[in-house]
Amino acid sequence: MLMETVVLKSDDLSYAAEVILSGGLVAVPTDTVYGLAGNALDADAVAKIYDVKNRPPEKAVILLVPGLDVAHKVCAGIPESAMALAEAFWPGALTLVLPGRDTVPEIVTAGGSTIGVRCPDHPKTLELLRLTGVPLAAPSANISGMPSPKTAEEVLGYFDGRIECIIDGGRCGLGFESTIVDLTVEPFRIVRPGAVPEEDILHALNVSPAPHPSDHSK
Repeated sequence: MLMETVVLKSDDLSYAAEVILSGGLVAVPTDTVYGLAGNALDADAVAKIYDVKNRPPEKAVILLVPGLDVAHKVCAGIPESAMALAEAFWPGALTLVLPGRDTVPEIVTAGGSTIGVRCPDHPKTLELLRLTGVPLAAPSANISGMPSPKTAEEVLGYFDGRIECIIDGGRCGLGFESTIVDLTVEPFRIVRPGAVPEEDILHALNVSPAPHPSDHSK
């Protein structure tokens, strides 16, 4: 059923917060691309994200949080490595994969035991997180398999009449996705290369890069 999709251009995000807290969906700007956000603690809201995006159910969704204080509410443990990376790159384009709490709906993790969390570097989305007080499930605001949107107009092209609200925060500065780092394995693993280079992650963790085969003397 089609609905009116409200595009918010002002800094008053009270309507967007009401939509989130009532189980609806809001497209949000971030420093990378626009995300399609719903209350991560509301399984029905997250199910709407999968439905609207036509997202495969086996793909987990990343959660947006305002900082490690809220990450503690959805993650069962936050190691020192995660704290170091959050201090270095949050708010920013780095997603940390950590052990999840069982209070998080199973649909968020696609049946897995881990959760990806990120603090986005965009004032409007940080304000929405503050207003709602909940983590936001927020994969990219596109139809699965289509290009990730960098503007509110591109989001509207995908979801006009299918979501309640779009927060217009201008063009996303980076235009491509965050780097995803899995900290539940030792050594850590980069699941998805993105805006934060591997060498910057190694530097923040005070880890030396693995030697390249050509570095060995013959």
